[in-house]
Amino acid sequence: MSLNGTAAHLVMLAEGGEHGGNHESLNPLLTGGGALFALLLLLWVTTRFNRDR
Repeated sequence: MSLNGTAAHLVMLAEGGEHGGNHESLNPLLTGGGALFALLLLLWVTTRFNRDR
């Protein structure tokens, strides 16, 4: 494969061209909620260990 052919194939895979776009198992609400929960948990842990102020 040439460099252009490889790049075109990677772009097509990134866009989801072979499988029709978004994956059914990726729920944006669940993904965003999980990310928010993880960040809030990290914030809580950070504030628990930073008691010198």
